[in-house]
Amino acid sequence: MADSSFDVVSKVDKMEAENAVNQARKEVEQRYDFKGVGADVAWSGDKVLLKASSEERVKAVLDVLQSKFIKRGIDLKMLEQGDPYPSGKEFRIEVALKDGISSENAKKVTKLIREEGPKSVKSQIQGDEVRVTSKSRDDLQATIALLKGADLDIDLQFINFR
Repeated sequence: MADSSFDVVSKVDKMEAENAVNQARKEVEQRYDFKGVGADVAWSGDKVLLKASSEERVKAVLDVLQSKFIKRGIDLKMLEQGDPYPSGKEFRIEVALKDGISSENAKKVTKLIREEGPKSVKSQIQGDEVRVTSKSRDDLQATIALLKGADLDIDLQFINFR
């Protein structure tokens, strides 16, 4: 019997992220407490740019954006937000989306599987994802449960289980 495997990835659904940003922008445009403060949510390349006239207002816009991401099923671990910084007469926050597993996080995942996972399970880093293989599907499911319960600073998805 051939080995079974699955891939551990950390990806953001781009359409869901775009929908969350659009919903946040619409809410910011309609809410009364954001009238006249120059509040705005917009894509700036591959980042989301938040603007407002004061530091407190831009943090409130960030809160709206985070709530929309949660409602769309995107974990906040996938967001990498900067600190508010002044730019002319307004304050800005840049929010980047993490996509892929960085090499140090991939090393943490493989180390966790090696130390705490079932002994028959092997893992290897392939670019920005981790391939996990074993002869036993039950061991692979135990590994998925282990990774879901682990306190990592990234959101993991499990694909290509075969």
